Amino acid sequence: MNFEFPPEIEDARRRAMEFARKHITPELAVRYDEEEHFPDEIRKLAYAEKLIDFSNPWSMLVTIEELCRVDPGVGIAATVGLFGSEIIMLFGTDRQKEKYLSRVQKGEAIMGLAVTEPGGGSDVAGLKTEATDRGDYYEINGSKMFITNGQIADFFVMLVRTSRPDSKRHHGLSVLIVDANQPGFKRNKLTGKLGVRATNTAELILENVKVPKENLVGEEGKGFYYVMTFFNISRVYVAAQAIGIAQGSFDRLLEYYGKLSSSGVAISEDAQFAIADVATRIEASRLLTYKASSYLFQFKPNPTLTSMAKAYASETASYAAEKALTYTGSAGLFSEIERFYRDAKIMEIWEGTTEVEKLIISRNLVKEGAQQ
Repeated sequence: MNFEFPPEIEDARRRAMEFARKHITPELAVRYDEEEHFPDEIRKLAYAEKLIDFSNPWSMLVTIEELCRVDPGVGIAATVGLFGSEIIMLFGTDRQKEKYLSRVQKGEAIMGLAVTEPGGGSDVAGLKTEATDRGDYYEINGSKMFITNGQIADFFVMLVRTSRPDSKRHHGLSVLIVDANQPGFKRNKLTGKLGVRATNTAELILENVKVPKENLVGEEGKGFYYVMTFFNISRVYVAAQAIGIAQGSFDRLLEYYGKLSSSGVAISEDAQFAIADVATRIEASRLLTYKASSYLFQFKPNPTLTSMAKAYASETASYAAEKALTYTGSAGLFSEIERFYRDAKIMEIWEGTTEVEKLIISRNLVKEGAQQ
Protein backbone atom coordinates (compact mmCIF):
# COMPACT_ATOMS: atom_id res chain seq x y z
CA MET A 1 0.00 0.00 0.00
CA ASN A 2 1.45 3.34 -1.10
CA PHE A 3 0.62 6.38 1.02
CA GLU A 4 2.28 8.85 -1.34
CA PHE A 5 0.41 10.70 -4.06
CA PRO A 6 1.72 10.59 -7.65
CA PRO A 7 3.70 13.67 -8.78
CA GLU A 8 0.76 15.34 -10.58
CA ILE A 9 -1.34 15.36 -7.40
CA GLU A 10 1.51 16.70 -5.31
CA ASP A 11 2.02 19.35 -7.99
CA ALA A 12 -1.65 20.33 -7.67
CA ARG A 13 -1.19 20.67 -3.91
CA ARG A 14 1.92 22.81 -4.37
CA ARG A 15 0.21 25.06 -6.92
CA ALA A 16 -2.80 25.52 -4.65
CA MET A 17 -0.54 26.36 -1.71
CA GLU A 18 1.39 28.92 -3.74
CA PHE A 19 -1.79 30.44 -5.16
CA ALA A 20 -3.36 30.80 -1.72
CA ARG A 21 -0.29 32.36 -0.13
CA LYS A 22 0.08 34.80 -3.01
CA HIS A 23 -3.52 35.88 -3.58
CA ILE A 24 -5.41 35.18 -0.32
CA THR A 25 -3.49 37.60 1.85
CA PRO A 26 -4.38 38.10 5.53
CA GLU A 27 -5.60 41.61 4.74
CA LEU A 28 -7.87 40.36 1.95
CA ALA A 29 -9.26 37.55 4.10
CA VAL A 30 -10.13 39.99 6.88
CA ARG A 31 -11.79 42.38 4.44
CA TYR A 32 -14.03 39.74 2.86
CA ASP A 33 -14.96 38.39 6.28
CA GLU A 34 -15.90 41.81 7.63
CA GLU A 35 -17.71 42.97 4.48
CA GLU A 36 -19.34 39.55 3.89
CA HIS A 37 -18.46 40.00 0.24
CA PHE A 38 -18.04 37.17 -2.28
CA PRO A 39 -14.45 37.17 -3.67
CA ASP A 40 -15.38 36.78 -7.34
CA GLU A 41 -12.01 38.03 -8.58
CA ILE A 42 -10.27 35.24 -6.61
CA ARG A 43 -12.71 32.70 -8.07
CA LYS A 44 -12.03 33.90 -11.62
CA LEU A 45 -8.29 33.92 -11.00
CA ALA A 46 -8.42 30.34 -9.71
CA TYR A 47 -10.09 29.28 -12.96
CA ALA A 48 -7.67 31.33 -15.05
CA GLU A 49 -4.73 29.58 -13.42
CA LYS A 50 -6.49 26.21 -13.94
CA LEU A 51 -6.71 25.47 -10.24
CA ILE A 52 -10.37 24.45 -10.52
CA ASP A 53 -10.73 21.22 -12.48
CA PHE A 54 -13.13 18.63 -11.11
CA SER A 55 -12.22 16.23 -13.93
CA ASN A 56 -9.32 15.26 -11.66
CA PRO A 57 -11.01 14.71 -8.29
CA TRP A 58 -7.80 13.98 -6.38
CA SER A 59 -6.31 17.28 -7.52
CA MET A 60 -9.45 19.11 -6.44
CA LEU A 61 -9.44 17.38 -3.07
CA VAL A 62 -5.93 18.57 -2.19
CA THR A 63 -6.58 21.99 -3.76
CA ILE A 64 -9.61 22.53 -1.51
CA GLU A 65 -7.57 21.40 1.47
CA GLU A 66 -4.76 23.88 0.80
CA LEU A 67 -7.00 26.85 0.01
CA CYS A 68 -8.99 26.34 3.23
CA ARG A 69 -5.74 25.98 5.12
CA VAL A 70 -4.94 29.60 4.26
CA ASP A 71 -8.51 30.93 4.66
CA PRO A 72 -11.72 28.87 4.83
CA GLY A 73 -14.16 31.55 3.69
CA VAL A 74 -12.28 32.69 0.60
CA GLY A 75 -11.01 29.17 -0.11
CA ILE A 76 -14.51 27.68 -0.16
CA ALA A 77 -15.92 30.58 -2.17
CA ALA A 78 -13.24 30.11 -4.83
CA THR A 79 -14.11 26.44 -5.36
CA VAL A 80 -17.88 26.29 -4.84
CA GLY A 81 -19.04 27.67 -8.19
CA LEU A 82 -19.83 24.13 -9.40
CA PHE A 83 -21.79 23.18 -6.30
CA GLY A 84 -24.36 20.56 -7.34
CA SER A 85 -22.84 19.88 -10.77
CA GLU A 86 -22.46 16.15 -10.11
CA ILE A 87 -26.24 15.74 -10.26
CA ILE A 88 -26.33 17.03 -13.83
CA MET A 89 -23.18 15.09 -14.72
CA LEU A 90 -24.63 11.80 -13.51
CA PHE A 91 -28.32 12.14 -14.33
CA GLY A 92 -28.73 15.04 -16.76
CA THR A 93 -29.23 14.95 -20.52
CA ASP A 94 -26.53 15.85 -23.01
CA ARG A 95 -28.41 19.07 -23.74
CA GLN A 96 -28.50 20.01 -20.04
CA LYS A 97 -24.78 19.32 -19.71
CA GLU A 98 -23.98 21.45 -22.73
CA LYS A 99 -26.31 24.31 -21.85
CA TYR A 100 -25.53 24.57 -18.15
CA LEU A 101 -22.34 22.75 -17.18
CA SER A 102 -20.06 23.87 -19.98
CA ARG A 103 -20.12 27.52 -18.84
CA VAL A 104 -19.81 26.59 -15.17
CA GLN A 105 -16.82 24.34 -15.79
CA LYS A 106 -15.07 27.24 -17.54
CA GLY A 107 -15.79 29.58 -14.65
CA GLU A 108 -18.12 31.70 -16.82
CA ALA A 109 -21.18 30.97 -14.68
CA ILE A 110 -21.99 30.01 -11.09
CA MET A 111 -24.51 27.38 -10.03
CA GLY A 112 -26.07 26.36 -6.75
CA LEU A 113 -27.88 23.47 -5.10
CA ALA A 114 -31.24 24.31 -3.54
CA VAL A 115 -32.46 21.64 -1.14
CA THR A 116 -32.71 23.06 2.40
CA GLU A 117 -35.93 24.78 3.42
CA PRO A 118 -37.01 26.90 6.41
CA GLY A 119 -37.59 24.61 9.35
CA GLY A 120 -36.37 21.50 7.53
CA GLY A 121 -32.61 21.35 7.23
CA SER A 122 -31.76 17.69 7.71
CA ASP A 123 -35.28 16.47 6.91
CA VAL A 124 -34.87 16.39 3.13
CA ALA A 125 -37.87 14.10 2.65
CA GLY A 126 -40.14 16.61 4.35
CA LEU A 127 -39.56 19.53 1.98
CA LYS A 128 -42.62 21.52 0.93
CA THR A 129 -41.64 23.40 -2.23
CA GLU A 130 -44.03 22.19 -4.91
CA ALA A 131 -43.69 21.97 -8.68
CA THR A 132 -47.12 21.62 -10.30
CA ASP A 133 -47.36 20.04 -13.74
CA ARG A 134 -48.90 22.56 -16.15
CA GLY A 135 -48.42 20.59 -19.36
CA ASP A 136 -45.35 22.08 -21.05
CA TYR A 137 -43.86 23.38 -17.85
CA TYR A 138 -43.74 23.07 -14.06
CA GLU A 139 -44.93 25.90 -11.85
CA ILE A 140 -42.92 26.18 -8.63
CA ASN A 141 -44.10 27.68 -5.37
CA GLY A 142 -42.15 27.58 -2.13
CA SER A 143 -38.90 28.72 -0.57
CA LYS A 144 -35.37 27.56 0.14
CA MET A 145 -33.11 28.67 2.96
CA PHE A 146 -29.34 28.86 3.64
CA ILE A 147 -28.54 28.30 -0.03
CA THR A 148 -24.85 28.56 -0.93
CA ASN A 149 -24.33 30.92 -3.90
CA GLY A 150 -27.98 31.85 -3.41
CA GLN A 151 -27.73 35.49 -4.43
CA ILE A 152 -25.11 35.11 -7.16
CA ALA A 153 -25.82 31.82 -8.94
CA ASP A 154 -27.02 31.90 -12.54
CA PHE A 155 -29.10 28.76 -12.02
CA PHE A 156 -29.90 26.15 -9.39
CA VAL A 157 -30.30 22.41 -9.24
CA MET A 158 -33.43 22.38 -7.09
CA LEU A 159 -35.19 19.57 -5.27
CA VAL A 160 -38.97 19.99 -5.39
CA ARG A 161 -42.08 17.93 -4.78
CA THR A 162 -43.81 16.93 -8.02
CA SER A 163 -46.32 14.49 -6.52
CA ARG A 164 -47.70 13.48 -3.16
CA PRO A 165 -45.68 10.77 -1.41
CA ASP A 166 -47.00 7.29 -0.82
CA SER A 167 -46.12 5.40 2.35
CA LYS A 168 -42.54 6.68 2.02
CA ARG A 169 -42.08 10.42 2.43
CA HIS A 170 -39.07 10.64 0.13
CA HIS A 171 -41.10 9.47 -2.84
CA GLY A 172 -42.51 12.11 -5.20
CA LEU A 173 -39.46 14.37 -5.17
CA SER A 174 -37.80 15.52 -8.40
CA VAL A 175 -34.84 17.65 -9.48
CA LEU A 176 -35.31 20.66 -11.75
CA ILE A 177 -32.78 23.09 -13.19
CA VAL A 178 -34.15 26.54 -12.37
CA ASP A 179 -32.76 29.66 -14.01
CA ALA A 180 -32.44 32.47 -11.50
CA ASN A 181 -33.69 35.22 -13.81
CA GLN A 182 -37.25 33.85 -14.01
CA PRO A 183 -40.24 36.06 -13.09
CA GLY A 184 -41.35 35.31 -9.55
CA PHE A 185 -37.87 34.25 -8.42
CA LYS A 186 -36.65 36.37 -5.49
CA ARG A 187 -33.42 36.17 -3.52
CA ASN A 188 -32.53 37.66 -0.15
CA LYS A 189 -28.92 37.65 0.98
CA LEU A 190 -28.37 36.36 4.51
CA THR A 191 -25.88 38.37 6.56
CA GLY A 192 -24.44 38.13 10.04
CA LYS A 193 -23.32 34.51 9.71
CA LEU A 194 -21.04 33.07 12.37
CA GLY A 195 -18.37 32.10 9.86
CA VAL A 196 -17.34 31.55 6.20
CA ARG A 197 -18.70 35.02 5.54
CA ALA A 198 -16.93 35.32 2.20
CA THR A 199 -19.30 32.68 0.83
CA ASN A 200 -22.65 33.88 -0.43
CA THR A 201 -25.75 32.54 1.34
CA ALA A 202 -29.34 33.46 0.59
CA GLU A 203 -33.01 32.70 0.99
CA LEU A 204 -34.84 31.83 -2.24
CA ILE A 205 -38.53 32.60 -2.69
CA LEU A 206 -40.41 31.17 -5.67
CA GLU A 207 -43.88 32.40 -6.61
CA ASN A 208 -45.39 30.79 -9.71
CA VAL A 209 -41.96 30.30 -11.28
CA LYS A 210 -42.24 28.53 -14.63
CA VAL A 211 -39.67 25.88 -15.52
CA PRO A 212 -39.80 24.03 -18.86
CA LYS A 213 -40.24 20.27 -18.78
CA GLU A 214 -36.89 19.85 -20.51
CA ASN A 215 -35.25 21.08 -17.29
CA LEU A 216 -36.29 17.95 -15.39
CA VAL A 217 -33.12 16.08 -14.41
CA GLY A 218 -33.44 12.33 -14.81
CA GLU A 219 -36.79 10.77 -13.96
CA GLU A 220 -39.64 12.41 -12.16
CA GLY A 221 -39.91 11.13 -8.60
CA LYS A 222 -36.26 10.04 -8.35
CA GLY A 223 -34.95 13.34 -6.99
CA PHE A 224 -34.32 12.15 -3.44
CA TYR A 225 -32.00 9.40 -4.68
CA TYR A 226 -30.14 11.82 -6.96
CA VAL A 227 -29.53 14.25 -4.10
CA MET A 228 -28.40 11.49 -1.73
CA THR A 229 -25.97 10.27 -4.41
CA PHE A 230 -24.63 13.80 -4.67
CA PHE A 231 -24.17 14.10 -0.90
CA ASN A 232 -22.18 10.88 -0.90
CA ILE A 233 -19.81 12.56 -3.33
CA SER A 234 -19.72 16.07 -1.90
CA ARG A 235 -19.07 14.93 1.66
CA VAL A 236 -15.48 13.98 0.89
CA TYR A 237 -14.90 17.51 -0.39
CA VAL A 238 -16.44 18.93 2.79
CA ALA A 239 -14.11 16.66 4.74
CA ALA A 240 -11.22 18.19 2.77
CA GLN A 241 -12.47 21.66 3.72
CA ALA A 242 -12.51 20.58 7.36
CA ILE A 243 -9.00 19.15 7.16
CA GLY A 244 -7.80 22.42 5.67
CA ILE A 245 -9.38 24.38 8.54
CA ALA A 246 -7.89 22.01 11.12
CA GLN A 247 -4.44 22.18 9.52
CA GLY A 248 -4.62 25.97 9.22
CA SER A 249 -5.54 26.28 12.90
CA PHE A 250 -2.71 23.92 13.81
CA ASP A 251 -0.21 25.86 11.67
CA ARG A 252 -0.99 28.99 13.60
CA LEU A 253 -0.77 27.20 16.95
CA LEU A 254 2.67 25.85 16.03
CA GLU A 255 3.75 29.29 14.86
CA TYR A 256 2.71 30.77 18.20
CA TYR A 257 4.65 28.20 20.23
CA GLY A 258 7.58 28.34 17.83
CA LYS A 259 8.00 32.04 18.61
CA LEU A 260 7.70 31.39 22.34
CA SER A 261 10.24 28.59 22.19
CA SER A 262 12.73 30.70 20.23
CA SER A 263 12.39 33.34 22.95
CA GLY A 264 13.34 30.79 25.58
CA VAL A 265 9.83 30.28 26.98
CA ALA A 266 9.17 26.67 27.97
CA ILE A 267 6.09 24.96 26.54
CA SER A 268 3.90 23.46 29.25
CA GLU A 269 3.29 19.74 29.30
CA ASP A 270 -0.43 20.35 28.89
CA ALA A 271 0.19 22.39 25.73
CA GLN A 272 2.48 19.65 24.39
CA PHE A 273 -0.30 17.11 24.90
CA ALA A 274 -2.72 19.38 23.04
CA ILE A 275 -0.30 19.74 20.11
CA ALA A 276 0.10 15.97 19.91
CA ASP A 277 -3.67 15.38 20.10
CA VAL A 278 -4.48 17.90 17.37
CA ALA A 279 -1.76 16.57 15.06
CA THR A 280 -2.95 12.99 15.54
CA ARG A 281 -6.59 13.86 14.85
CA ILE A 282 -5.67 15.76 11.70
CA GLU A 283 -3.63 12.84 10.41
CA ALA A 284 -6.43 10.38 11.23
CA SER A 285 -8.99 12.63 9.50
CA ARG A 286 -6.81 12.95 6.43
CA LEU A 287 -6.22 9.21 6.11
CA LEU A 288 -9.91 8.42 6.64
CA THR A 289 -10.91 11.01 4.04
CA TYR A 290 -8.38 9.72 1.52
CA LYS A 291 -9.60 6.16 2.04
CA ALA A 292 -13.23 7.16 1.51
CA SER A 293 -12.19 9.17 -1.55
CA SER A 294 -10.26 6.25 -3.02
CA TYR A 295 -13.45 4.18 -3.09
CA LEU A 296 -15.52 7.05 -4.44
CA PHE A 297 -13.09 8.03 -7.19
CA GLN A 298 -12.97 4.41 -8.37
CA PHE A 299 -16.79 4.53 -8.72
CA LYS A 300 -17.18 2.20 -5.74
CA PRO A 301 -18.54 4.60 -3.10
CA ASN A 302 -18.70 3.42 0.48
CA PRO A 303 -21.36 5.56 2.23
CA THR A 304 -20.25 4.39 5.67
CA LEU A 305 -16.66 5.53 5.13
CA THR A 306 -17.81 8.76 3.49
CA SER A 307 -19.96 9.65 6.50
CA MET A 308 -17.15 8.65 8.87
CA ALA A 309 -14.74 10.94 7.03
CA LYS A 310 -17.13 13.88 6.95
CA ALA A 311 -18.17 13.54 10.60
CA TYR A 312 -14.71 12.98 12.03
CA ALA A 313 -12.94 15.61 9.94
CA SER A 314 -15.64 18.16 10.82
CA GLU A 315 -15.26 17.47 14.53
CA THR A 316 -11.49 17.68 14.12
CA ALA A 317 -11.78 21.12 12.53
CA SER A 318 -13.74 22.42 15.52
CA TYR A 319 -11.41 20.65 17.95
CA ALA A 320 -8.25 22.03 16.35
CA ALA A 321 -9.61 25.58 16.16
CA GLU A 322 -10.80 25.44 19.77
CA LYS A 323 -7.43 24.19 21.01
CA ALA A 324 -5.59 26.81 18.98
CA LEU A 325 -7.74 29.56 20.47
CA THR A 326 -7.47 28.16 24.00
CA TYR A 327 -3.70 27.86 24.02
CA THR A 328 -2.94 31.17 22.30
CA GLY A 329 -5.26 33.03 24.65
CA SER A 330 -5.74 36.75 24.10
CA ALA A 331 -3.22 36.69 21.25
CA GLY A 332 -5.42 34.22 19.38
CA LEU A 333 -8.57 36.27 19.95
CA PHE A 334 -7.14 39.08 17.84
CA SER A 335 -5.58 36.90 15.14
CA GLU A 336 -6.63 34.69 12.23
CA ILE A 337 -7.32 31.92 14.75
CA GLU A 338 -10.47 33.74 15.84
CA ARG A 339 -11.80 33.59 12.28
CA PHE A 340 -10.84 29.93 11.88
CA TYR A 341 -12.70 29.19 15.12
CA ARG A 342 -15.87 30.75 13.70
CA ASP A 343 -15.42 29.17 10.28
CA ALA A 344 -14.94 25.65 11.66
CA LYS A 345 -18.45 25.19 13.06
CA ILE A 346 -20.25 25.07 9.70
CA MET A 347 -18.34 21.88 8.88
CA GLU A 348 -20.46 20.03 11.44
CA ILE A 349 -23.68 21.38 9.91
CA TRP A 350 -23.77 21.50 6.11
CA GLU A 351 -23.85 18.47 3.81
CA GLY A 352 -25.39 16.51 6.67
CA THR A 353 -24.96 17.37 10.34
CA THR A 354 -22.57 15.29 12.42
CA GLU A 355 -25.59 13.67 14.07
CA VAL A 356 -27.03 12.69 10.68
CA GLU A 357 -23.67 11.24 9.61
CA LYS A 358 -23.53 9.14 12.77
CA LEU A 359 -27.03 7.83 12.14
CA ILE A 360 -25.98 6.82 8.62
CA ILE A 361 -22.87 5.08 9.96
CA SER A 362 -24.81 3.21 12.65
CA ARG A 363 -27.63 2.11 10.36
CA ASN A 364 -25.25 0.89 7.69
CA LEU A 365 -23.15 -1.07 10.17
CA VAL A 366 -26.20 -2.70 11.77
CA LYS A 367 -27.56 -3.59 8.32
CA GLU A 368 -24.22 -5.08 7.27
CA GLY A 369 -24.01 -7.02 10.55
CA ALA A 370 -27.48 -8.50 10.02
CA GLN A 371 -26.48 -9.73 6.55
CA GLN A 372 -23.44 -11.65 7.79
